[in-house]
Amino acid sequence: MNDQETRPSADLLSVWSPLSKITVAAWLIVCCTGLREDRVAIAERPNIILFIADDISDTDIGCYGSTTARTPNIDALAAAGRQFNNAYLTASSCSPSRSSIITGRYPHNNGQAAELHAPIPAHLPWFPRLLREAGYYTALVGKHHMTSAPPPPGQMPQPPAFDYIDSGRRPGNQGGHATWVQTLRDRPQNMPFFFWFAAYDAHRGWDGDQDWVEGLYGPQHDPEQVDLPVFLSDDSATRRDFASYHNEVTRFDYFVGQVVSELRSTGTLHNTLLIVMADNGAPFPRAKTRLHDSGMKTPLVMHWPAKLASPGTPSDSMVSAIDIAPTLLEVAGCAAAPSMQGVSFVALFREPMTVTREYVFSEHNWHDYEAHGRAVRANGFLYIRNHRPQWAWQGPADSVASPSHQQLRQLRDADRLNPMQQDIFLAPRPEEELYQFTTDRNQLRNLAATPAYTAEKARLRKLLNDWTEQTHDSAPADLTPDTFDRETGKSILARKQRRQTWRGMTPGMDRNAAYIDHPGPIRAAKHSASGR
Repeated sequence: MNDQETRPSADLLSVWSPLSKITVAAWLIVCCTGLREDRVAIAERPNIILFIADDISDTDIGCYGSTTARTPNIDALAAAGRQFNNAYLTASSCSPSRSSIITGRYPHNNGQAAELHAPIPAHLPWFPRLLREAGYYTALVGKHHMTSAPPPPGQMPQPPAFDYIDSGRRPGNQGGHATWVQTLRDRPQNMPFFFWFAAYDAHRGWDGDQDWVEGLYGPQHDPEQVDLPVFLSDDSATRRDFASYHNEVTRFDYFVGQVVSELRSTGTLHNTLLIVMADNGAPFPRAKTRLHDSGMKTPLVMHWPAKLASPGTPSDSMVSAIDIAPTLLEVAGCAAAPSMQGVSFVALFREPMTVTREYVFSEHNWHDYEAHGRAVRANGFLYIRNHRPQWAWQGPADSVASPSHQQLRQLRDADRLNPMQQDIFLAPRPEEELYQFTTDRNQLRNLAATPAYTAEKARLRKLLNDWTEQTHDSAPADLTPDTFDRETGKSILARKQRRQTWRGMTPGMDRNAAYIDHPGPIRAAKHSASGR
Protein backbone atom coordinates (compact mmCIF):
# COMPACT_ATOMS: atom_id res chain seq x y z
CA MET A 1 0.00 0.00 0.00
CA ASN A 2 1.25 3.48 -0.80
CA ASP A 3 2.68 5.12 2.34
CA GLN A 4 0.65 8.23 1.53
CA GLU A 5 -2.66 6.41 1.85
CA THR A 6 -4.60 7.07 5.02
CA ARG A 7 -4.87 3.76 6.81
CA PRO A 8 -8.40 2.51 7.46
CA SER A 9 -9.52 1.54 10.91
CA ALA A 10 -8.69 -1.80 12.47
CA ASP A 11 -12.29 -2.87 11.93
CA LEU A 12 -11.98 -2.26 8.21
CA LEU A 13 -8.70 -4.10 8.02
CA SER A 14 -10.25 -7.12 9.66
CA VAL A 15 -12.37 -7.87 6.61
CA TRP A 16 -10.42 -11.07 5.99
CA SER A 17 -9.30 -11.85 9.51
CA PRO A 18 -9.94 -15.38 10.84
CA LEU A 19 -13.00 -14.14 12.72
CA SER A 20 -14.47 -12.37 9.73
CA LYS A 21 -13.79 -15.42 7.56
CA ILE A 22 -16.44 -17.19 9.62
CA THR A 23 -18.90 -14.41 8.78
CA VAL A 24 -17.98 -14.47 5.10
CA ALA A 25 -18.23 -18.25 5.03
CA ALA A 26 -21.70 -18.08 6.52
CA TRP A 27 -22.70 -15.49 3.93
CA LEU A 28 -21.42 -17.76 1.15
CA ILE A 29 -23.39 -20.72 2.49
CA VAL A 30 -26.59 -18.70 2.63
CA CYS A 31 -26.11 -16.94 -0.68
CA CYS A 32 -24.61 -19.67 -2.83
CA THR A 33 -24.77 -23.27 -1.67
CA GLY A 34 -27.94 -22.96 0.39
CA LEU A 35 -29.92 -21.46 -2.49
CA ARG A 36 -33.27 -19.98 -1.61
CA GLU A 37 -36.33 -21.25 -3.47
CA ASP A 38 -36.53 -18.11 -5.57
CA ARG A 39 -32.99 -18.59 -6.82
CA VAL A 40 -31.66 -20.95 -9.44
CA ALA A 41 -31.72 -24.63 -8.47
CA ILE A 42 -28.27 -26.22 -8.51
CA ALA A 43 -29.16 -28.65 -11.29
CA GLU A 44 -30.37 -25.76 -13.48
CA ARG A 45 -27.44 -23.45 -13.01
CA PRO A 46 -26.06 -22.35 -16.37
CA ASN A 47 -22.54 -22.66 -17.59
CA ILE A 48 -21.06 -19.21 -18.21
CA ILE A 49 -18.35 -18.06 -20.62
CA LEU A 50 -17.18 -14.46 -20.65
CA PHE A 51 -15.24 -13.57 -23.81
CA ILE A 52 -13.19 -10.38 -23.42
CA ALA A 53 -11.54 -8.79 -26.43
CA ASP A 54 -8.54 -6.54 -25.92
CA ASP A 55 -8.82 -2.98 -27.27
CA ILE A 56 -11.82 -3.26 -29.62
CA SER A 57 -14.37 -0.47 -30.07
CA ASP A 58 -18.02 -1.40 -30.53
CA THR A 59 -18.03 0.21 -33.98
CA ASP A 60 -15.61 -2.47 -35.19
CA ILE A 61 -18.07 -5.34 -34.71
CA GLY A 62 -20.37 -6.15 -37.63
CA CYS A 63 -23.65 -6.15 -35.71
CA TYR A 64 -22.72 -2.74 -34.29
CA GLY A 65 -22.29 -1.19 -37.71
CA SER A 66 -18.83 -2.05 -39.00
CA THR A 67 -18.93 -2.49 -42.76
CA THR A 68 -15.45 -4.00 -43.04
CA ALA A 69 -14.47 -5.97 -39.92
CA ARG A 70 -15.71 -9.56 -40.38
CA THR A 71 -17.35 -10.87 -37.20
CA PRO A 72 -19.89 -13.48 -38.38
CA ASN A 73 -19.83 -15.52 -35.17
CA ILE A 74 -20.47 -12.60 -32.83
CA ASP A 75 -23.10 -11.30 -35.24
CA ALA A 76 -24.84 -14.69 -35.13
CA LEU A 77 -24.85 -14.69 -31.32
CA ALA A 78 -26.43 -11.22 -31.37
CA ALA A 79 -29.04 -12.30 -33.92
CA ALA A 80 -30.10 -15.22 -31.70
CA GLY A 81 -29.41 -13.52 -28.37
CA ARG A 82 -29.30 -10.01 -26.98
CA GLN A 83 -27.25 -7.09 -28.32
CA PHE A 84 -26.84 -4.28 -25.79
CA ASN A 85 -26.57 -0.93 -27.56
CA ASN A 86 -25.74 1.21 -24.53
CA ALA A 87 -23.14 -0.76 -22.56
CA TYR A 88 -20.30 1.26 -21.06
CA LEU A 89 -17.04 0.52 -19.32
CA THR A 90 -15.85 2.21 -16.15
CA ALA A 91 -12.38 2.81 -17.63
CA SER A 92 -10.98 2.70 -21.15
CA SER A 93 -7.76 1.22 -19.83
CA CYS A 94 -6.82 -2.47 -19.79
CA SER A 95 -6.21 -3.62 -16.20
CA PRO A 96 -8.41 -0.98 -14.48
CA SER A 97 -11.31 -2.02 -16.71
CA ARG A 98 -10.81 -5.74 -16.09
CA SER A 99 -10.35 -5.18 -12.36
CA SER A 100 -13.60 -3.22 -12.33
CA ILE A 101 -15.46 -6.02 -14.13
CA ILE A 102 -14.19 -8.74 -11.82
CA THR A 103 -14.90 -6.88 -8.56
CA GLY A 104 -18.06 -5.05 -9.67
CA ARG A 105 -16.55 -1.78 -8.43
CA TYR A 106 -15.51 1.58 -9.85
CA PRO A 107 -11.77 1.95 -10.54
CA HIS A 108 -11.14 4.46 -7.75
CA ASN A 109 -12.96 2.10 -5.36
CA ASN A 110 -10.43 -0.58 -6.33
CA GLY A 111 -7.55 1.28 -4.69
CA GLN A 112 -4.32 1.25 -6.66
CA ALA A 113 -6.05 -0.79 -9.39
CA ALA A 114 -7.56 2.49 -10.59
CA GLU A 115 -4.34 2.79 -12.57
CA LEU A 116 -2.72 0.53 -15.16
CA HIS A 117 -0.68 -2.48 -13.93
CA ALA A 118 -1.66 -2.02 -10.27
CA PRO A 119 -3.15 -4.59 -7.86
CA ILE A 120 -6.66 -4.93 -6.46
CA PRO A 121 -6.85 -4.57 -2.66
CA ALA A 122 -6.65 -7.92 -0.88
CA HIS A 123 -9.99 -7.59 0.89
CA LEU A 124 -12.13 -7.28 -2.26
CA PRO A 125 -13.73 -10.50 -3.58
CA TRP A 126 -13.56 -11.43 -7.26
CA PHE A 127 -16.84 -12.80 -8.58
CA PRO A 128 -15.28 -15.98 -10.12
CA ARG A 129 -14.10 -16.91 -6.63
CA LEU A 130 -17.68 -16.71 -5.39
CA LEU A 131 -18.79 -18.92 -8.29
CA ARG A 132 -15.99 -21.38 -7.52
CA GLU A 133 -17.04 -21.62 -3.88
CA ALA A 134 -20.63 -22.17 -5.04
CA GLY A 135 -19.60 -25.28 -6.97
CA TYR A 136 -18.46 -23.94 -10.34
CA TYR A 137 -15.29 -25.06 -12.07
CA THR A 138 -13.52 -21.83 -13.02
CA ALA A 139 -10.78 -21.14 -15.54
CA LEU A 140 -9.02 -18.10 -16.98
CA VAL A 141 -7.43 -18.61 -20.38
CA GLY A 142 -5.68 -15.79 -22.20
CA LYS A 143 -4.81 -12.34 -20.96
CA HIS A 144 -5.00 -12.01 -17.19
CA HIS A 145 -3.65 -8.55 -16.30
CA MET A 146 -5.27 -8.59 -12.85
CA THR A 147 -3.38 -8.99 -9.60
CA SER A 148 -4.27 -8.85 -5.93
CA ALA A 149 -2.30 -6.93 -3.35
CA PRO A 150 -0.89 -8.98 -0.47
CA PRO A 151 -3.02 -8.92 2.67
CA PRO A 152 -1.88 -6.96 5.73
CA PRO A 153 0.51 -8.83 8.06
CA GLY A 154 -1.16 -11.60 10.00
CA GLN A 155 -4.10 -11.94 7.60
CA MET A 156 -4.73 -14.66 5.06
CA PRO A 157 -5.10 -14.02 1.33
CA GLN A 158 -8.43 -14.75 -0.24
CA PRO A 159 -8.95 -18.18 -1.80
CA PRO A 160 -8.10 -18.41 -5.52
CA ALA A 161 -10.67 -17.27 -8.05
CA PHE A 162 -9.71 -19.82 -10.70
CA ASP A 163 -9.13 -23.58 -10.68
CA TYR A 164 -7.08 -23.31 -13.87
CA ILE A 165 -5.09 -20.49 -15.49
CA ASP A 166 -3.36 -20.64 -18.87
CA SER A 167 -1.92 -17.99 -21.19
CA GLY A 168 -3.74 -19.50 -24.17
CA ARG A 169 -0.68 -18.84 -26.31
CA ARG A 170 0.92 -21.47 -28.49
CA PRO A 171 3.37 -21.40 -31.43
CA GLY A 172 1.55 -19.92 -34.41
CA ASN A 173 -1.13 -18.30 -32.23
CA GLN A 174 -0.19 -15.64 -29.71
CA GLY A 175 -3.75 -14.33 -29.44
CA GLY A 176 -4.56 -16.00 -26.11
CA HIS A 177 -7.28 -18.24 -27.55
CA ALA A 178 -5.27 -21.24 -28.74
CA THR A 179 -6.50 -23.46 -25.87
CA TRP A 180 -10.05 -22.22 -25.37
CA VAL A 181 -11.65 -25.28 -26.95
CA GLN A 182 -9.23 -27.67 -25.21
CA THR A 183 -10.06 -26.09 -21.86
CA LEU A 184 -13.72 -26.68 -22.60
CA ARG A 185 -13.04 -30.35 -23.43
CA ASP A 186 -10.82 -30.97 -20.40
CA ARG A 187 -13.20 -29.56 -17.80
CA PRO A 188 -14.80 -31.75 -15.11
CA GLN A 189 -18.02 -33.10 -16.58
CA ASN A 190 -19.97 -33.15 -13.33
CA MET A 191 -19.77 -29.43 -12.54
CA PRO A 192 -21.14 -26.22 -14.03
CA PHE A 193 -18.31 -24.06 -15.32
CA PHE A 194 -17.34 -20.43 -15.59
CA PHE A 195 -14.64 -19.53 -18.12
CA TRP A 196 -12.98 -16.12 -18.44
CA PHE A 197 -11.72 -16.35 -22.04
CA ALA A 198 -9.63 -13.22 -22.64
CA ALA A 199 -7.96 -12.66 -26.00
CA TYR A 200 -4.90 -10.50 -26.61
CA ASP A 201 -6.60 -9.52 -29.87
CA ALA A 202 -6.54 -6.69 -30.77
CA HIS A 203 -3.78 -5.20 -28.62
CA ARG A 204 -0.73 -3.65 -30.27
CA GLY A 205 1.71 -4.78 -31.62
CA TRP A 206 -0.18 -6.80 -34.11
CA ASP A 207 0.82 -10.46 -34.44
CA GLY A 208 -2.29 -11.60 -36.29
CA ASP A 209 -0.82 -10.76 -39.70
CA GLN A 210 2.24 -12.98 -39.28
CA ASP A 211 0.24 -15.82 -37.71
CA TRP A 212 -2.59 -15.55 -40.22
CA VAL A 213 -4.11 -18.78 -41.53
CA GLU A 214 -6.30 -17.93 -44.49
CA GLY A 215 -7.99 -21.32 -44.43
CA LEU A 216 -9.32 -20.51 -40.97
CA TYR A 217 -9.85 -16.77 -40.92
CA GLY A 218 -10.43 -15.95 -44.59
CA PRO A 219 -8.42 -13.35 -46.51
CA GLN A 220 -6.75 -10.53 -44.64
CA HIS A 221 -8.57 -7.21 -44.70
CA ASP A 222 -7.74 -5.02 -47.66
CA PRO A 223 -6.28 -1.69 -46.46
CA GLU A 224 -8.00 0.11 -49.33
CA GLN A 225 -11.40 -1.17 -48.23
CA VAL A 226 -11.37 -0.56 -44.47
CA ASP A 227 -13.83 1.98 -43.11
CA LEU A 228 -11.69 4.50 -41.21
CA PRO A 229 -13.03 6.52 -38.25
CA VAL A 230 -13.57 10.16 -39.13
CA PHE A 231 -10.83 11.34 -36.76
CA LEU A 232 -8.01 9.37 -38.43
CA SER A 233 -5.95 10.44 -41.44
CA ASP A 234 -6.89 8.76 -44.71
CA ASP A 235 -3.47 7.64 -45.96
CA SER A 236 -1.79 4.35 -46.84
CA ALA A 237 0.08 3.95 -43.53
CA THR A 238 -3.07 4.48 -41.47
CA ARG A 239 -5.06 2.16 -43.70
CA ARG A 240 -2.48 -0.63 -43.31
CA ASP A 241 -2.51 -0.07 -39.55
CA PHE A 242 -6.30 -0.24 -39.38
CA ALA A 243 -6.45 -3.32 -41.62
CA SER A 244 -4.07 -5.15 -39.25
CA TYR A 245 -6.34 -4.19 -36.38
CA HIS A 246 -9.37 -5.58 -38.20
CA ASN A 247 -7.47 -8.81 -38.86
CA GLU A 248 -7.18 -9.30 -35.12
CA VAL A 249 -10.86 -8.50 -34.62
CA THR A 250 -11.69 -11.24 -37.12
CA ARG A 251 -9.30 -13.72 -35.48
CA PHE A 252 -10.95 -13.12 -32.10
CA ASP A 253 -14.35 -13.72 -33.70
CA TYR A 254 -13.13 -17.01 -35.23
CA PHE A 255 -12.20 -18.47 -31.85
CA VAL A 256 -15.47 -17.34 -30.31
CA GLY A 257 -17.07 -19.35 -33.08
CA GLN A 258 -14.90 -22.39 -32.33
CA VAL A 259 -16.10 -22.41 -28.73
CA VAL A 260 -19.71 -22.08 -29.84
CA SER A 261 -19.28 -25.00 -32.25
CA GLU A 262 -17.83 -27.18 -29.47
CA LEU A 263 -20.70 -26.31 -27.15
CA ARG A 264 -23.22 -27.08 -29.86
CA SER A 265 -21.63 -30.41 -30.76
CA THR A 266 -21.74 -31.58 -27.15
CA GLY A 267 -25.28 -30.39 -26.49
CA THR A 268 -24.05 -27.83 -23.95
CA LEU A 269 -24.93 -24.64 -25.80
CA HIS A 270 -28.57 -24.55 -24.71
CA ASN A 271 -27.84 -23.83 -21.06
CA THR A 272 -24.61 -21.87 -21.47
CA LEU A 273 -24.69 -18.10 -21.04
CA LEU A 274 -22.20 -16.53 -23.45
CA ILE A 275 -21.06 -12.93 -23.02
CA VAL A 276 -18.90 -11.09 -25.56
CA MET A 277 -17.38 -7.71 -24.71
CA ALA A 278 -14.16 -5.68 -24.79
CA ASP A 279 -12.06 -4.11 -22.06
CA ASN A 280 -11.66 -0.73 -23.79
CA GLY A 281 -11.73 1.07 -27.11
CA ALA A 282 -9.46 0.52 -30.09
CA PRO A 283 -5.74 1.44 -29.70
CA PHE A 284 -6.02 4.45 -31.98
CA PRO A 285 -6.12 8.21 -31.43
CA ARG A 286 -9.36 9.43 -29.82
CA ALA A 287 -10.36 5.92 -28.76
CA LYS A 288 -8.49 3.95 -26.08
CA THR A 289 -8.34 5.83 -22.71
CA ARG A 290 -10.97 8.34 -23.90
CA LEU A 291 -14.16 9.05 -21.97
CA HIS A 292 -16.01 9.47 -25.26
CA ASP A 293 -17.93 6.55 -26.76
CA SER A 294 -15.03 5.59 -29.03
CA GLY A 295 -13.10 4.64 -25.90
CA MET A 296 -15.72 3.79 -23.31
CA LYS A 297 -18.58 2.13 -25.18
CA THR A 298 -18.19 -1.62 -25.36
CA PRO A 299 -19.86 -4.18 -27.58
CA LEU A 300 -21.92 -6.42 -25.30
CA VAL A 301 -23.61 -9.48 -26.73
CA MET A 302 -25.28 -12.19 -24.67
CA HIS A 303 -26.59 -15.56 -25.82
CA TRP A 304 -28.48 -18.06 -23.65
CA PRO A 305 -31.06 -20.21 -25.49
CA ALA A 306 -32.46 -21.73 -22.30
CA LYS A 307 -33.49 -18.48 -20.64
CA LEU A 308 -33.21 -15.44 -22.91
CA ALA A 309 -36.66 -14.20 -23.89
CA SER A 310 -37.32 -12.57 -27.27
CA PRO A 311 -34.02 -13.73 -28.81
CA GLY A 312 -32.71 -11.38 -31.45
CA THR A 313 -34.31 -8.33 -29.84
CA PRO A 314 -31.65 -5.75 -28.90
CA SER A 315 -31.71 -3.68 -25.74
CA ASP A 316 -31.16 0.06 -25.63
CA SER A 317 -31.15 0.13 -21.82
CA MET A 318 -27.97 1.41 -20.22
CA VAL A 319 -25.60 -1.11 -18.67
CA SER A 320 -22.33 -0.54 -16.79
CA ALA A 321 -19.42 -2.96 -16.68
CA ILE A 322 -19.76 -3.10 -12.88
CA ASP A 323 -23.19 -4.67 -13.41
CA ILE A 324 -21.72 -7.83 -14.95
CA ALA A 325 -20.54 -9.36 -11.66
CA PRO A 326 -23.91 -9.16 -9.84
CA THR A 327 -25.71 -10.26 -13.00
CA LEU A 328 -23.64 -13.43 -13.43
CA LEU A 329 -23.85 -14.22 -9.74
CA GLU A 330 -27.64 -13.93 -9.88
CA VAL A 331 -28.00 -16.28 -12.84
CA ALA A 332 -25.80 -18.75 -10.95
CA GLY A 333 -28.02 -18.52 -7.89
CA CYS A 334 -25.66 -16.42 -5.76
CA ALA A 335 -26.14 -13.03 -4.15
CA ALA A 336 -23.76 -10.23 -5.04
CA ALA A 337 -21.03 -9.50 -2.51
CA PRO A 338 -21.76 -6.45 -0.32
CA SER A 339 -18.70 -4.73 -1.83
CA MET A 340 -20.14 -4.80 -5.36
CA GLN A 341 -21.45 -1.43 -6.55
CA GLY A 342 -23.16 -2.67 -9.71
CA VAL A 343 -26.75 -3.79 -10.16
CA SER A 344 -27.95 -6.96 -11.82
CA PHE A 345 -29.56 -6.57 -15.24
CA VAL A 346 -31.06 -10.06 -15.37
CA ALA A 347 -34.41 -8.33 -15.93
CA LEU A 348 -33.17 -7.39 -19.40
CA PHE A 349 -32.92 -11.09 -20.25
CA ARG A 350 -36.70 -11.25 -19.90
CA GLU A 351 -37.68 -7.80 -21.15
CA PRO A 352 -35.03 -5.93 -23.15
CA MET A 353 -36.56 -2.49 -22.60
CA THR A 354 -36.56 -2.69 -18.80
CA VAL A 355 -34.62 0.12 -17.09
CA THR A 356 -32.14 -1.21 -14.52
CA ARG A 357 -30.06 1.97 -14.33
CA GLU A 358 -30.40 5.52 -15.61
CA TYR A 359 -26.87 6.74 -14.93
CA VAL A 360 -23.50 5.38 -16.03
CA PHE A 361 -20.20 6.73 -14.66
CA SER A 362 -16.72 6.34 -16.12
CA GLU A 363 -13.17 7.35 -15.23
CA HIS A 364 -9.94 8.33 -16.99
CA ASN A 365 -6.94 7.86 -14.72
CA TRP A 366 -3.22 7.40 -15.33
CA HIS A 367 -2.43 5.15 -18.26
CA ASP A 368 1.11 6.05 -19.36
CA TYR A 369 0.24 9.74 -18.88
CA GLU A 370 -1.03 11.86 -16.00
CA ALA A 371 -4.80 12.22 -16.29
CA HIS A 372 -7.96 12.65 -14.25
CA GLY A 373 -11.28 12.80 -16.05
CA ARG A 374 -14.77 11.79 -15.02
CA ALA A 375 -17.95 11.26 -17.03
CA VAL A 376 -21.63 10.57 -16.50
CA ARG A 377 -24.12 9.46 -19.14
CA ALA A 378 -27.80 10.08 -18.56
CA ASN A 379 -30.89 10.94 -20.58
CA GLY A 380 -28.97 10.76 -23.87
CA PHE A 381 -26.26 13.17 -22.73
CA LEU A 382 -22.59 12.71 -21.89
CA TYR A 383 -21.05 15.14 -19.39
CA ILE A 384 -17.26 15.15 -18.91
CA ARG A 385 -15.23 16.92 -16.24
CA ASN A 386 -11.47 17.20 -16.66
CA HIS A 387 -9.25 17.81 -13.61
CA ARG A 388 -6.09 17.98 -15.73
CA PRO A 389 -7.23 20.28 -18.57
CA GLN A 390 -3.64 21.40 -19.25
CA TRP A 391 -2.86 18.06 -20.89
CA ALA A 392 -4.02 16.70 -24.24
CA TRP A 393 -5.91 13.41 -24.35
CA GLN A 394 -3.74 11.98 -27.10
CA GLY A 395 -4.19 8.34 -26.12
CA PRO A 396 -1.88 5.72 -24.56
CA ALA A 397 1.78 5.32 -25.47
CA ASP A 398 1.28 2.39 -27.85
CA SER A 399 -1.27 4.43 -29.79
CA VAL A 400 0.96 7.52 -29.80
CA ALA A 401 3.83 5.48 -31.24
CA SER A 402 1.58 4.00 -33.95
CA PRO A 403 1.68 4.95 -37.63
CA SER A 404 -1.87 6.28 -37.32
CA HIS A 405 -0.95 8.81 -34.64
CA GLN A 406 2.33 9.79 -36.27
CA GLN A 407 0.51 10.50 -39.54
CA LEU A 408 -1.78 12.87 -37.66
CA ARG A 409 1.23 14.47 -36.07
CA GLN A 410 2.64 15.23 -39.52
CA LEU A 411 -0.66 16.77 -40.56
CA ARG A 412 -0.69 18.85 -37.40
CA ASP A 413 2.79 20.18 -38.08
CA ALA A 414 1.71 21.08 -41.60
CA ASP A 415 -1.44 22.80 -40.25
CA ARG A 416 -3.67 20.38 -42.19
CA LEU A 417 -5.79 18.81 -39.45
CA ASN A 418 -9.56 19.04 -39.62
CA PRO A 419 -11.40 20.09 -36.41
CA MET A 420 -12.16 16.48 -35.45
CA GLN A 421 -8.48 15.55 -35.66
CA GLN A 422 -7.35 18.69 -33.85
CA ASP A 423 -9.18 17.48 -30.75
CA ILE A 424 -6.55 14.74 -30.35
CA PHE A 425 -3.84 17.34 -29.70
CA LEU A 426 -6.00 19.96 -27.99
CA ALA A 427 -4.31 21.48 -24.92
CA PRO A 428 -5.56 22.99 -22.79
CA ARG A 429 -8.81 21.08 -22.99
CA PRO A 430 -12.18 22.32 -21.74
CA GLU A 431 -12.79 21.64 -18.07
CA GLU A 432 -16.34 20.64 -18.96
CA GLU A 433 -17.75 18.93 -22.05
CA LEU A 434 -21.37 18.10 -22.89
CA TYR A 435 -22.58 16.00 -25.79
CA GLN A 436 -25.92 14.64 -26.91
CA PHE A 437 -24.66 11.19 -27.81
CA THR A 438 -27.94 9.99 -29.28
CA THR A 439 -27.56 12.45 -32.17
CA ASP A 440 -23.78 13.03 -32.07
CA ARG A 441 -22.35 9.53 -32.08
CA ASN A 442 -18.70 10.62 -32.24
CA GLN A 443 -19.17 13.42 -29.70
CA LEU A 444 -17.81 16.14 -31.95
CA ARG A 445 -20.08 19.04 -30.90
CA ASN A 446 -19.40 20.26 -27.38
CA LEU A 447 -22.60 21.85 -26.02
CA ALA A 448 -21.15 22.90 -22.65
CA ALA A 449 -21.12 26.59 -23.56
CA THR A 450 -24.47 26.53 -25.40
CA PRO A 451 -27.11 28.46 -23.39
CA ALA A 452 -29.92 26.11 -24.42
CA TYR A 453 -28.19 23.28 -22.53
CA THR A 454 -27.29 25.13 -19.34
CA ALA A 455 -29.93 23.32 -17.26
CA GLU A 456 -28.89 19.90 -18.59
CA LYS A 457 -25.25 20.63 -17.82
CA ALA A 458 -26.12 21.70 -14.28
CA ARG A 459 -28.17 18.54 -13.73
CA LEU A 460 -25.38 16.26 -14.87
CA ARG A 461 -22.77 18.25 -12.96
CA LYS A 462 -24.77 17.64 -9.76
CA LEU A 463 -25.07 13.93 -10.56
CA LEU A 464 -21.32 13.71 -10.94
CA ASN A 465 -20.79 15.68 -7.74
CA ASP A 466 -23.12 13.33 -5.86
CA TRP A 467 -21.31 10.28 -7.23
CA THR A 468 -17.94 11.77 -6.30
CA GLU A 469 -19.03 12.32 -2.69
CA GLN A 470 -20.91 9.07 -2.23
CA THR A 471 -18.13 6.87 -3.65
CA HIS A 472 -15.32 8.95 -2.06
CA ASP A 473 -13.61 9.83 -5.31
CA SER A 474 -10.93 12.55 -5.30
CA ALA A 475 -8.42 14.32 -7.51
CA PRO A 476 -5.14 14.35 -5.56
CA ALA A 477 -2.54 16.96 -6.43
CA ASP A 478 0.23 14.35 -6.69
CA LEU A 479 -1.22 12.01 -9.30
CA THR A 480 1.08 9.59 -11.07
CA PRO A 481 3.09 11.59 -13.64
CA ASP A 482 3.83 10.89 -17.30
CA THR A 483 6.13 7.94 -17.93
CA PHE A 484 6.11 8.21 -21.73
CA ASP A 485 6.78 11.04 -24.15
CA ARG A 486 3.52 12.57 -25.37
CA GLU A 487 4.84 13.16 -28.89
CA THR A 488 6.61 9.88 -29.63
CA GLY A 489 5.21 7.36 -27.16
CA LYS A 490 8.72 6.42 -26.05
CA SER A 491 9.45 5.73 -22.39
CA ILE A 492 10.97 8.58 -20.41
CA LEU A 493 11.90 6.28 -17.50
CA ALA A 494 14.63 3.69 -17.41
CA ARG A 495 13.19 0.19 -17.07
CA LYS A 496 14.52 -0.22 -13.53
CA GLN A 497 12.70 2.99 -12.56
CA ARG A 498 9.33 1.69 -13.68
CA ARG A 499 8.48 0.34 -10.26
CA GLN A 500 5.97 1.42 -7.65
CA THR A 501 8.36 4.18 -6.63
CA TRP A 502 7.20 6.50 -9.40
CA ARG A 503 3.54 6.09 -8.56
CA GLY A 504 1.64 9.04 -7.19
CA MET A 505 -1.53 8.96 -5.12
CA THR A 506 -4.39 7.25 -6.88
CA PRO A 507 -7.84 8.87 -6.95
CA GLY A 508 -9.83 8.17 -3.81
CA MET A 509 -6.80 6.91 -1.87
CA ASP A 510 -6.87 9.92 0.44
CA ARG A 511 -10.54 9.18 1.23
CA ASN A 512 -10.26 5.39 1.78
CA ALA A 513 -12.36 4.77 -1.34
CA ALA A 514 -11.23 1.13 -1.45
CA TYR A 515 -13.35 0.57 1.66
CA ILE A 516 -16.44 2.41 0.42
CA ASP A 517 -19.24 0.29 -1.05
CA HIS A 518 -21.81 3.00 -1.83
CA PRO A 519 -22.81 2.67 -5.51
CA GLY A 520 -23.52 6.35 -6.09
CA PRO A 521 -26.62 7.38 -8.06
CA ILE A 522 -28.11 4.63 -10.21
CA ARG A 523 -31.69 5.69 -10.86
CA ALA A 524 -33.70 8.84 -10.33
CA ALA A 525 -35.23 9.42 -6.91
CA LYS A 526 -38.72 8.71 -8.23
CA HIS A 527 -37.61 5.12 -8.83
CA SER A 528 -35.57 4.54 -5.69
CA ALA A 529 -35.21 6.56 -2.56
CA SER A 530 -31.89 4.84 -1.80
CA GLY A 531 -30.39 5.58 -5.21
CA ARG A 532 -29.99 1.90 -6.03
